[in-house]
Amino acid sequence: MSSPKYILAIDQGTTSSRAILFDHTGNIASVTQKEFKQIYPKPGWVEHDPLEIWSSQSSSVAEVIAKANVGSDAIAAVGVTNQRETTVMWDSETGVPVYNAIVWQDRRTADYCAGLKKQGVESFVTKKTGLRIDPYFSGTKVRWILENVPGARARADQGKLRFGTVDSWLIWQLTGGKVHVTDASNASRTLLFNIHTGDWDDELLKLFEVPRSVLPEVKSSSEVYGTVDRNLYPAGVPIAGIAGDQQAALFGQACFTPGMAKNTYGTGCFLLMNTGTEAVPSHNNLLTTVAWKIGGKTEYALEGSVFIGGAVIQWLRDELKLIRDVNELNTLAASVPDAGGMFLVPAFAGLGAPHWDPYARGTVVGLTRGTNRAHFCRAALESIAFQSADLISCMEKDSSIKLKELRVDGGASRSEPLMQFQADLLGTSVVRPRNVETTAMGAAYLAGLAVGFWSSREDITRNWAVDAKFTRVRPESEMTNMRGTWERALERAKLWEKPL
Repeated sequence: MSSPKYILAIDQGTTSSRAILFDHTGNIASVTQKEFKQIYPKPGWVEHDPLEIWSSQSSSVAEVIAKANVGSDAIAAVGVTNQRETTVMWDSETGVPVYNAIVWQDRRTADYCAGLKKQGVESFVTKKTGLRIDPYFSGTKVRWILENVPGARARADQGKLRFGTVDSWLIWQLTGGKVHVTDASNASRTLLFNIHTGDWDDELLKLFEVPRSVLPEVKSSSEVYGTVDRNLYPAGVPIAGIAGDQQAALFGQACFTPGMAKNTYGTGCFLLMNTGTEAVPSHNNLLTTVAWKIGGKTEYALEGSVFIGGAVIQWLRDELKLIRDVNELNTLAASVPDAGGMFLVPAFAGLGAPHWDPYARGTVVGLTRGTNRAHFCRAALESIAFQSADLISCMEKDSSIKLKELRVDGGASRSEPLMQFQADLLGTSVVRPRNVETTAMGAAYLAGLAVGFWSSREDITRNWAVDAKFTRVRPESEMTNMRGTWERALERAKLWEKPL
């Protein structure tokens, strides 16, 4: 019998579910993607149907295997990566969700978070978790479900409900309800996990009123958790890797040395810098997070999160109808030298790091009679780069490391005008790898290491190859002036919906 040729990566994102088969050299053998519905019940609320997440993901897995024309015996392991803070609660006996998944972008718990901050508990929470008290994280979403879904609190207290981030939900489904786990990288995004002890924290559970019985078991990011149920694809294959999408991308970018950093330009933008075995506290409003735990050793990262990155492109396409697709956006953006003095702050769901302002809202300033849709496209791309540059400035201060290069990935990293503008803003090399599917790649590597498909991190580093490198071409003084104007635009977006 021949040895397995592939690792299957399950990449469950905010707007689509994807499945990718990777071979030993890290090349893609087959890929499928299915978009699913975004649900907006109220302004600032964002939900997904957990059953649609599962159906879109399971069908993409079946399709990717059929497309490659292989059987389960050709697949060595399954790795799972996921949109992170999105919160699912389901009945432990029936597997039926008690409510829609509350998405990481959702701001419904903003007032509750503000109340906790007024009580003065944020520094206590940050010390244990590395996070801020913000609606972004899972803990306040879990509490909201327990408080607002009829009967949920009582059922949870009776041990009849399960909570999970999307990785836990998918693995529960994949194993036919036999395995309820998460990994340390996802657990570190909940506000309930102590990143120093590596376990759920009783004081935090008490603060957020979450019973321990609903929580998954926390495992390492690279080990066998269980096998795929015999009635599903790929039946009997070990599930052997889990990481939240941004940590998976850091791993997939081979950022294994402290000081190495990557930015993923997805729905949001997520900048992570490896800090090794030290959990570096942030003094500039970034997050300290678990990068991954492998073989009993936990490694950490500094992280900055931009809530609306590539999603601003979808907004131009779907809501404003200014473009048909990303190619048209890039062509229009490249047709003008700048945005004509226009600045777009896409704070549609508040502002993430380093501002942490859930009351900010989207703002457009500097419009003139000559502003046209090319300027809108240009300003949208520039907004992604400005927000990312703000994070890098904070990260350099926290780590005392001047960034030598920024490794980039995610859908919007394919945009040449965006990458060039990012390099102009930073004055640092922006490097795009040949394979920009680094999130799925990271999950594949973690699973492959657990089953011996790859033997070491050196194997992974050898697979990483450069596609394009961008360096500054515009004068530093011009970019400094633009950043100053961006700061003014940001100020106008902040606290827009602040209750009087």
